[in-house]
Amino acid sequence: MAEPGDPDLFKDQPAPRPEADPDAEVGFCSPESLAAHPRSPEPEVAPEPEPAPAPAPEPDPVDDPMNAPLVAPLAPTHSAPAHSAPPRPSRTDDLPEPEGMMGLYTVYALILFAIPTFGVSAVIGLLAVMVRDVPTHAVAASHHVFQVRTLWAAAVVAVLGVILIVVNAGVFVLFLLVLWVLVRGAWGSWLLKSRRAIPNPRSWWI
Repeated sequence: MAEPGDPDLFKDQPAPRPEADPDAEVGFCSPESLAAHPRSPEPEVAPEPEPAPAPAPEPDPVDDPMNAPLVAPLAPTHSAPAHSAPPRPSRTDDLPEPEGMMGLYTVYALILFAIPTFGVSAVIGLLAVMVRDVPTHAVAASHHVFQVRTLWAAAVVAVLGVILIVVNAGVFVLFLLVLWVLVRGAWGSWLLKSRRAIPNPRSWWI
């Protein structure tokens, strides 16, 4: 029998359960809160299932060798570019330049300016063609004759028109003279620019 004070007296007796500590409910430090408590194991998380593999894409009917056409498509053929013919020179480029072309242009300008200058430029043009020699070139010679006849006829008709003013017919004569000089001057300069001769230089018209 164990005696009082024997250390093995309470060895086989269970340890007294501590009383419920009210401070443990509110989080105060108490002997009960410091004591170890068994914890229930956490439930195991089931592994996520692997996604199902994507189905393989079906082959395109065009890429399928069974459905391929027996004849390969023809490659587009590029036609050779047509070589454009070189531009043909105009008729005026083939014609030779008339002799004394600048002098002929000057006389035609004096003929056309005879109207705004009241005949002064026509007198200068008449003097220019009278002192100049007749060109040897056929085209230039035809224009020279055409200019001489135009200026001489204009001078004679202008004097006649001034005389006829007395009988009230000079204004009409001078008006027709203006039109005639303008037409012949423009026609002759256009033919000279085209390097063409006057068809009938001794005619009183164009």
